[in-house]
Amino acid sequence: MAGFPHAPDGATTEEILVEESRSRMHQPPDRREVGVEVAAGVALVATVVALAAVVPDVGRHPGIAVVAALVVAYGLAFRVQFEVGSGAAVPTQLVLVPMLFAVPLPWVPVLVAAGMALAVLPEIAAGHTHPARAGLNLLNACYAVGPVFVMWAFGQPPAELSARLVLVVTLAVAAQFAVDFALWVVCGGASRADLARAVAWAWLVDLALTPLALVLAVTDRSDPFAFLVSLPLMALLWRFARERQQHYDRVREFSEAYRGTALLLGDMVEANDSYTGLHSQDVVTLVLAVSDRLGLSRLDRDLAEFTALLHDVGKVSVSKAIINKPGPLSVEERVLIETHTLEGERMLLQVGGLLAQVGRLVRSCHERWDGHGYPDGLAGEQIPIVARIVCACDAFSAMTSDRSYRKARPIDQALAEVARCAGTHFDPRVAAALIEVVREETPALALAA
Repeated sequence: MAGFPHAPDGATTEEILVEESRSRMHQPPDRREVGVEVAAGVALVATVVALAAVVPDVGRHPGIAVVAALVVAYGLAFRVQFEVGSGAAVPTQLVLVPMLFAVPLPWVPVLVAAGMALAVLPEIAAGHTHPARAGLNLLNACYAVGPVFVMWAFGQPPAELSARLVLVVTLAVAAQFAVDFALWVVCGGASRADLARAVAWAWLVDLALTPLALVLAVTDRSDPFAFLVSLPLMALLWRFARERQQHYDRVREFSEAYRGTALLLGDMVEANDSYTGLHSQDVVTLVLAVSDRLGLSRLDRDLAEFTALLHDVGKVSVSKAIINKPGPLSVEERVLIETHTLEGERMLLQVGGLLAQVGRLVRSCHERWDGHGYPDGLAGEQIPIVARIVCACDAFSAMTSDRSYRKARPIDQALAEVARCAGTHFDPRVAAALIEVVREETPALALAA
């Protein structure tokens, strides 16, 4: 089954979705989620009561030991979670299918909910899940209603493997998937792409495990504890799931380390020259807005953020007298200051990893669309899109800021200059996105446009 979609909208990579999902579980449910919990609880209780009233007794009277073993085994299976975007794939099919044959059908959703509650208790005790989110298990448990209704509609299946038994179980699994998908739609929050990805992985796991679960269910007719044979497989799957979780942990640690290094270098730039540091922070805000407008991938957006923050890091090697010179630069001074992109690249290459990629982008932040920029004379699409965005936002921020040799331009004049230089200095598409972003953030300009 697919786990409840915890992550909100906006993220575009597996790592971000998983991180948001984990973070969300620490928080109390919002008003909408509380409403979903209450509605799910009412629906589950009503369904169980209705099933108890209409489903005949087919002679299933398991002992308390069997019921307890089913709940514990389901809880253990539910804890084996393969994180997939904003949801999780779990091997609970190994217990659900035998449960459909071992206990009265109205009990199944109740035992599933009990198993989920048992599974989440350690997470609550460890502080990984907010206690109020335990109620979401009622919603997740509703997925068991689909196969229960199919099993009831077809009556008591044969005790041995047969074409009819396979047909009934196939329809039961189809009903399980239908209810599961409906729960995802009701919960909302995830994008369609993430929804399809998470559901697909969860269903693939369920489909792969269903044949084994069916064999265990048939064996349960002679040995009610036969389903416990699946425990070693669950242990193996838990190991794989744990390795996946550790991968996401390492991704998060590396991301935080890179971000911390970038911020430290940004602070170094600001300490060296307060204008350059504050200017870089302004450029970051513009770059992120333009990147979102152009639909950059999550990786390119992260690179754009770091590049905007560090595009002037090489200026720490340039004399402050040149950087803050109140008049025009001499030819020699111009040549010297234009080396800051190369120096910035050199510094970031020494850090390595993601910041080495940022260094290569920093090198190109003063290239021009028409090929008359520096240091390499790149033109058009030869210039990385991130560098093109930083170039335009950098120029706009510089035009609208007081400098040692001139006063800031009004925003409307700076936008006019951006428009005039589209196709020569700036990528026309980037210039258009920048103008749209600034006008939206400046109501007076938007009204005048």
